[in-house]
Amino acid sequence: MTKTIILGFCAIISLSAIKHKPVATRPNILWITCEDMSPHLGCYGETVAKTPNLDKLATEGVRYTNAFSTAGVCAPSRSALITGCYQTSIGTQHMRTGGVNATNKNAYPTNYVGYSALLPSGVKCFSEYMRQSGYYCTNNDKQDYQFEAPVTTWDASNKKAHWRNRKEENQPFFSVFNLMITHESQIWGRAKEPLLVNPKDVIVPPYYPDNDIVRQDIARHLSNVMEMDKQVGQIIKELKEDGLYDNTIIFFFSDHGDGLPFVKREITHRGLKVPMIIRNPYDDESKMGTVDNQLVSFIDLPPSVLSLTEVAIPKHMQGQVFIGTKKAKEPRTYIYGARDRMDSEYEGVRSVSDGRYQYLKNYMPEKPYYQNIQYRLQINTMREILRLRAENQLNETQMQWFRPTKPVEELYDTERDPYQLKNIIDNPEHAAKLKELRATHEAWTKKYGDMSSTSENDMRLKWWNNQNEAPKTAFPRVEYTKNYVKIQCDTKGASIGYRKSALDSWSVYQKPVVWTRGDSLYVVTQRIGYQPSVVLARVVN
Repeated sequence: MTKTIILGFCAIISLSAIKHKPVATRPNILWITCEDMSPHLGCYGETVAKTPNLDKLATEGVRYTNAFSTAGVCAPSRSALITGCYQTSIGTQHMRTGGVNATNKNAYPTNYVGYSALLPSGVKCFSEYMRQSGYYCTNNDKQDYQFEAPVTTWDASNKKAHWRNRKEENQPFFSVFNLMITHESQIWGRAKEPLLVNPKDVIVPPYYPDNDIVRQDIARHLSNVMEMDKQVGQIIKELKEDGLYDNTIIFFFSDHGDGLPFVKREITHRGLKVPMIIRNPYDDESKMGTVDNQLVSFIDLPPSVLSLTEVAIPKHMQGQVFIGTKKAKEPRTYIYGARDRMDSEYEGVRSVSDGRYQYLKNYMPEKPYYQNIQYRLQINTMREILRLRAENQLNETQMQWFRPTKPVEELYDTERDPYQLKNIIDNPEHAAKLKELRATHEAWTKKYGDMSSTSENDMRLKWWNNQNEAPKTAFPRVEYTKNYVKIQCDTKGASIGYRKSALDSWSVYQKPVVWTRGDSLYVVTQRIGYQPSVVLARVVN
C-alpha cells in the first residue's frame, strides 16, 4: 500500500502528456480468458458440453490445436503471460508467493515468508508498454502474477474495468476479461446449481474410477464450461453493440488444463494444453474458420500482441511472434513447462515437447507423484479417489498417481498414448527422440537459467539483501522548468506513475510533461518486487 507525502510549492503543475502519433487506425485487442479448462469446446470435438458462442468465433477466426501454458497452475502461467518470460527465469515459478494469514495458511509451507517476486530490472508488465504507446489498458479483474503489479500496469484493474470506460472514443484499447466460472473451486462452489449436461454422458478418463461421484464432478465442470460460453457471448455482444467488432482482434484461451485432479498442476499435455481461438478481422478472409497446428507457448502472446499493435518488443522477452505480418520466419519447435512448489508442497519437474513426444525431468524423483494439497481436497472426486485407495479398490492405472517415487526421466508419445500413462523412456525405438528432447531441455535451462537451482528462501533473501523486507523504491525526484515537469527515480528499472488528481488513473511517465499554473501533481515509483515509494503530492501552498 502506498503512502502520500504532500509538499507545497509556488508554481502549480499541469499534466498534459506529450502527444503520440495518431493511433486511431491501430487495432483494439480483446483477451477473453477462462480458468482451468482443457479444450472442451465443440469446435475441438467436445460433444457433451455445448459452446455455440466460441464455436461461432472459431468459424470467423483461427483455431489453434497446439497451444500450451508454461505451468499447470494459474499464477506461474499468468506471470509468463504478463511478462513474456518463463517463470523459472525470473523467480515466479512457485505457486504462490503472497502473504500468509489465518485463512490461507494451509496453502504455504510451515514458517513461510511471503514476497513479491523481484524481477530483473528491465522486465515490466507488457501492458505498460502498450499504455506508453497510447493504448487504454484494462483488466477485469484477476492478476495473480506472483508479484505486486505497479500502478502503471493498467488504466483500470477491477471488476468494473472495461473498454467502455476510456475517455476518448477513438483511443485503441487492450482489454482483458478473466472468466472465473470454470475455475477448480467452482466444481464444489456451484455444486448445487442445475447441471446442463447428463453425468451419464460424460467421458471418464481411465485414471479415474467410474462412479456417480466422479461423473457428477465432470458434469459440473462441463456445465460450468457452458455457462462460461454464455459469458463470452455477452462480451462479444457488447463489442458489437459498440461497433468495434470489425477492428478488434479477439483472443480466447484458458490459463491451463482442467481443474480436476491429476490434470491441474501437472505439466503433462493434459495440464498444459489449452484451447486458443484468435479472430483477426485484419486477416485475409481465407483464414476464417481455419485450423493452425503450429506450437504456441504462452510466452509468445506478449510479443505477438505488441507486434500486432505496432509497439516495440523488448529484448528481454523470451517468446516469438506467431501471428500477423511480423511472425517469426520459423515456427516454434518446442514448448516448455515447469512445476515447482504447489501451495505447501515442494516439487521440481521440467518438461519439453515437440507437440507429439513429451520429455519430463524429475529433479525430486524421491518424492511421490501425488501431493496432499489441501485446497484440492474440497473436490468430491479427490476425496473419493483417496477413499477408494484406502480400501484398495483402485486398479493399476488409477494407482499410477500414487507411486511412491518417480523415475528421473519420462518420455511419452501423446499421439498413441494421449493420457500419458505409458513411460517409453527405456524403449530403444525412441532412443533418438529421448536424446533430442533431453538435449533440448538442457539447452533451454542453460539459455534462460532456472531460479529453482537455489531454495525459495535463499532466492528471497538474495532479493532482499538478507533483510527482513523487500527493498524500497527510491522516492521520486521532480524538477520544474518554465513549461515542463521532469520526474526521475534512482531505482534502476522502476516504473513512474503520475496523475493530476487523486481520482484519476495513473499515467505512465516517459518524458517531461507540460505544466501550467493551477494544476497539481501526484507521483509514485515502483520497481517490480520492491516496495513502492510513498506518493509525492504537490499542492498549492
